[in-house]
Amino acid sequence: MPTIPHKFAEATSSSPYNDYDQMAEGYSAENETNLVNAYYERPAMLELAGDVAGRRVLDAGCGSGPLFAELRSRGAIVTGIDASAGMLEMARRRLGPDADLHEVDLAGPLPFADDTFDDVTASLVLHYLEDWGPTLAELRRVLKPGGRLLISVDHPFSITLFQQMAGEKPAYFETRTRTEEWAMGGETVRMRFWDRPLHAMTEAFAAAGFRISVISEPPFAPEARELFPEEFGGIEPGRTRFLCFLFFVLEAA
Repeated sequence: MPTIPHKFAEATSSSPYNDYDQMAEGYSAENETNLVNAYYERPAMLELAGDVAGRRVLDAGCGSGPLFAELRSRGAIVTGIDASAGMLEMARRRLGPDADLHEVDLAGPLPFADDTFDDVTASLVLHYLEDWGPTLAELRRVLKPGGRLLISVDHPFSITLFQQMAGEKPAYFETRTRTEEWAMGGETVRMRFWDRPLHAMTEAFAAAGFRISVISEPPFAPEARELFPEEFGGIEPGRTRFLCFLFFVLEAA
């Protein structure tokens, strides 16, 4: 299964990496219909979220707002934050001028009171951060006791596998940086990720005051195989899972 560009990156105007402002329109168009976002990651996050009617949800790294829109359509009261002004403009076009959207970098403090939200979704965002500690502490702070943090990240095993297949020798048990170039919408952007082993993830969750209630390696949406026959050419017909992202549901202890 080839690697396909995915979600939001923490970016600032001074950073040479992760410039979502530059590729906002191209990325948003790609995100709407591609395999890993539209037919794998988003359906999995919504399945894990379950019934959100009446719940206050923070969409942390909302990008152009596709997950925000789905949660809102299911009755959630949603607030979105993103570090990219360009992506937030795309979100306003989708969601309307009354959508509760804020330009916020997840590496810094959040502009919300303690115990504000019932749920937080962090969809394909944490792997852009070198240090998870401050961000997880802030997400825990704004969650009500017993609230949920739903996370999707690059699967640490798949990243290691792809690197080994490319002839590299990744140091899996270390937290290490990785760069790629994404080209979409006529723009080429340098992307930077931070890969960490599974144990480092779970230790960071515990240190921030979370309990793990779910670890998920979900199947793709049933219609994906028919819509993307080339992508599934090497996967046997009865198989519904592949190594791509890893999902967690955490509870605020």
